Amino acid sequence: MKKIGMMGLCILLFTAGCAPSFDNGEEVIEESGSQDETNQETAIIPSYNIDEEEYKVILPYKLSEARGVIVGQIANRLDIDEFEEGLRRHAKDTFDPDQYYFQEGQYLDEDIIYDWLGRDESTEEKEEDEESEVDDSGLNPAIEDAEGKETEEKIEDERNNPRYLSHILEHNFLRKESEDVVELGGISIGLAMKSNYRFQTEIGGPYYYEEISQSEMLKQGKQIAQEVLDRLRSMEDVPDVPIMIALYREEDRGALVPGNFVAKTSVSANGTTIEDWKTIDEENILFPSDEAEEKYPDDNDRVEYFERDVAKYFPNYVSVIGNGYYEDGQLKKMKLEIPIEFKGKAEVVGFTQYVYGLVMETFETYHALEINITSNNKQESLITRDPGQEEPEVHIYE
Repeated sequence: MKKIGMMGLCILLFTAGCAPSFDNGEEVIEESGSQDETNQETAIIPSYNIDEEEYKVILPYKLSEARGVIVGQIANRLDIDEFEEGLRRHAKDTFDPDQYYFQEGQYLDEDIIYDWLGRDESTEEKEEDEESEVDDSGLNPAIEDAEGKETEEKIEDERNNPRYLSHILEHNFLRKESEDVVELGGISIGLAMKSNYRFQTEIGGPYYYEEISQSEMLKQGKQIAQEVLDRLRSMEDVPDVPIMIALYREEDRGALVPGNFVAKTSVSANGTTIEDWKTIDEENILFPSDEAEEKYPDDNDRVEYFERDVAKYFPNYVSVIGNGYYEDGQLKKMKLEIPIEFKGKAEVVGFTQYVYGLVMETFETYHALEINITSNNKQESLITRDPGQEEPEVHIYE
């Protein structure tokens, strides 16, 4: 792939049907199920991987048993993406991509997820269902029957007992047990927790809001994590494998950047108790913003300089919107979006070349960089640079 330079710009055409063939992948037997009843299927381990740090995915691809549930549970699309991608990222500390293969969750289906996301049921109802294999009562706090209560009483009940848990995400990790057999080697569970609880006391009524502190969210999340572990260990079809659980704190539903993971823990195979938690120091920061100016003034200044220089070329554009991803206080990736209304492809090429020059002059090379140039919600061009890479790579879409 060629880089853009002073003499011109290389336009990369994306066409359908260019995906590599996996005909040369390694054929194996995928074993699943409990020790008493084992199921076997033929599977393929692809020969190729898009990134050495990413997991290979067993083929044919198996969709999650709870596919689609997340869309109705987490309000902010940015949170959905970060929650899914971040859970896979944090699993790498427990399940090495060199030894494990990724698969969407196959044990927690749609019915189980919806049951667990509800409110806790009464003790009487639980006792009636004692013969059930797994406790299917909700993991959110119980609340008294609202019948006959005044609106203010209902509001108070909701504020005192918010629904902390938004969603449960399961990922599976397979590994080779012999030359031609793969089986489940680990499970990761993500628990999406609210930072702001929105509720109604009646259908069609006004919405009310209750802020949830991080300390209270962590307290509730850790209790829920232990209960989820207990339930997984009691499921007959779930093998006794290591389980990693991570807590994710959502942003507000209208936020321009996603939330972040705040803690994680790992339990060994056959382990039934969570002993300790590791704090995760990561955050997503909106640029430019007052928060960015306060926490990361140098990075905020760079984005503001960049924005002013963009305005010199296109003074009537909306604004640059940026998301800085930080780990342990260090910028790991800056992602910027520049919405522009173009009148032709020549404008796109010329503007992209101009932005390329600004990147070379403005941003340091120690962090990843991604710049999306859009027009009418359509991607026009993409500029990316990996950490340590001197010159960015450019894609212009046809």
